[in-house]
Amino acid sequence: MNTQEIVQQFDRYVMANYGRKADTPVIVRGQGALMWDSDGREYLDMFPGWGVSSLGHCHPHVVEAIRRQAGDLIHIDNTFYSPQQGQLAQMLSERAFGGQCFFGNSGAEAVEGSIKLARLATPESRYKIITMLGSFHGRTFAAISATAQPKYQRGFGPIVPGFKYVPFADLAAVGEAIDDETAAVMLEPIQGEGGVNEAPADYLRGLRELCDSRGVLLIFDEVQTCLGRTGDWFGYQDSGVVPDIMTMAKAMGGGVAIGGFMAKPEIARFLVPGTHASTYGGNPLACAAAIATVEAIEQDNLLERTHVLADRTRALLEKLAERHPTIEEIRGRGLMIGVQLNRPGAPLVAECLRRNLRINCTHDTVIRFYPPMTATDEQVDQAVSIMDEAMNAIGFDDAGAGAAAQSGQVHQ
Repeated sequence: MNTQEIVQQFDRYVMANYGRKADTPVIVRGQGALMWDSDGREYLDMFPGWGVSSLGHCHPHVVEAIRRQAGDLIHIDNTFYSPQQGQLAQMLSERAFGGQCFFGNSGAEAVEGSIKLARLATPESRYKIITMLGSFHGRTFAAISATAQPKYQRGFGPIVPGFKYVPFADLAAVGEAIDDETAAVMLEPIQGEGGVNEAPADYLRGLRELCDSRGVLLIFDEVQTCLGRTGDWFGYQDSGVVPDIMTMAKAMGGGVAIGGFMAKPEIARFLVPGTHASTYGGNPLACAAAIATVEAIEQDNLLERTHVLADRTRALLEKLAERHPTIEEIRGRGLMIGVQLNRPGAPLVAECLRRNLRINCTHDTVIRFYPPMTATDEQVDQAVSIMDEAMNAIGFDDAGAGAAAQSGQVHQ
């Protein structure tokens, strides 16, 4: 089928919940930081797979592991042992805090399981979970209930009870919110969808002390920050603060759907037969891909490479900010970078895509710039150069550009 036929097929048979437009590219191939559409057009992808493909598209080591495993065993139910699942759990545990793992298929599932475990591992009278304003924990019912952004809950009420929201990075607010019914505090070490907001290390240390003193569990949602995105295996490691439970997903499978959560052994023991399950969770194919992802990060020294590439990228974006007053701040850690604008960023994202660069805008005014760890210096240089050209082309810094962006108009 040609591009038009594929789009028509989507329009007829696929639910229109992702906001695709008639001119949205049909992507058919990817390699590293590049992807190609059905018309042969090449794009530079600085937000690969919505943060999933941190190794870039189709990393050779992951592709080979998938091919090899698919020829042996794709799926087996969890009433049997699987060597791939056990190996992956050990690899993750040894690179984290020595916990035990449960595997599912997505970040939302990981969050749901963590919430269930927190309630199981605390007295029955404790069921409340404290989360942070601006957070994002997923689209399933408990996950959107935990997500302290009303726009994700609108139309789905009543939401799941038992969640209390406090300002991000406000330790005193957490202390005031904890009561005798609180089971856990849950937060992202770096809020991704919420605008790339990093939790200060002293705040995380304060949370750990507060939770310990009040008998409350500490959950880190590392769906976006796990497996090298920040330059460490996990986002919490920069602060040295160890959670009781940690979620994982996105970059974990090198592009293959897998998620999970890890808990300290004394907490994990509460997840007994009958309390939780996932039919596809931890299947041999997904685990083989995740094992290959860990191996590729180590074999190619990609954690070290992340730090080097992040420094280069931040320096380029800081220079971009000097030329464009629309940019207010560059923030984030590793290759999880947010560019704070003083106006809506959707017109810039659209213009960059027209110029063959894929970036993302979240929270209306924050550009997410997440290069894959395998991106070259030249590719990052090119991406920032295209952003520069796009901002100039649409008059993004002009006095009238803010009003045009608010109304959805873009300078041509």
